[in-house]
Amino acid sequence: MTVRDARFTLLGTGTSSGVPVIACDCATCTSDDPRDRRTRVGAMLEFTDPSGESRTILVDVPPDHREHALRHRIRRVDAILLTHAHVDHVFGLDDARHYNVSMRAPVHLWGEHAVFEELARIYQHIFAPHRNPNKSFVAEVVSNRVAPGGPFELFGVRVTPLRLLHGRLPILGYRFDIAPGPGPAAGPLPLAYCTDVNAIPPETWPLLRGLDTLVLDMLRERAHPTHFTLAESLDAAARIAARRTVFTHMTHDIRHAEHAARLPAGVELGFDGLRL
Repeated sequence: MTVRDARFTLLGTGTSSGVPVIACDCATCTSDDPRDRRTRVGAMLEFTDPSGESRTILVDVPPDHREHALRHRIRRVDAILLTHAHVDHVFGLDDARHYNVSMRAPVHLWGEHAVFEELARIYQHIFAPHRNPNKSFVAEVVSNRVAPGGPFELFGVRVTPLRLLHGRLPILGYRFDIAPGPGPAAGPLPLAYCTDVNAIPPETWPLLRGLDTLVLDMLRERAHPTHFTLAESLDAAARIAARRTVFTHMTHDIRHAEHAARLPAGVELGFDGLRL
């Protein structure tokens, strides 16, 4: 038996401000196209594991995670993969406590050592509950440390952390493959999820070969010190040459209908709720 019924959902495709942006009346923020409403960025991989169990893996838990969970009826989370510890990627972690209740089990987190240092500072009530003045309802989590280029297996899926650069900050993307064994590839896998990136180090390019699906950061057309522009994302997508490339983490400078029409074959704009 192998993994089957894999599907990857873009839960949120916006920047740290989301779209619409507070107090903005631009064409995108006032658009009635639902694809122009972008919550903070996050994603979900769902699949049936080799034993027949349904599994759910999240990539990041943004401040809008509660909305994502309700919208997509998420009832269990077997793992949360963390790219980095910026607010728009981890400020939904407190909601993991509800999965503790529904699953009667802790939630496993996967990330780099530096990320867990930041989480311990931000979420003292979770990571040092003995210091809480009152016994309270806090998330129960298990921390698992990973290193870029070091694959690990989750329920029949091989996960490879990818070193990416977010300005001067080293962060992680993730590649998902069916774990070695018999059977065809499942759904959109092999897939790589690379958000909040403005440079791909030399050692990472070989790990991006042979993808069926690439989800890639594309902030806007104007230059930015920590994110790919449209032109830079298109260059990276052409070099990686996945069968399908989907852009995420877009500002209100990107209006879906207008910019989608300008993209080459095999490249598209993501939107909240897009299932790959």
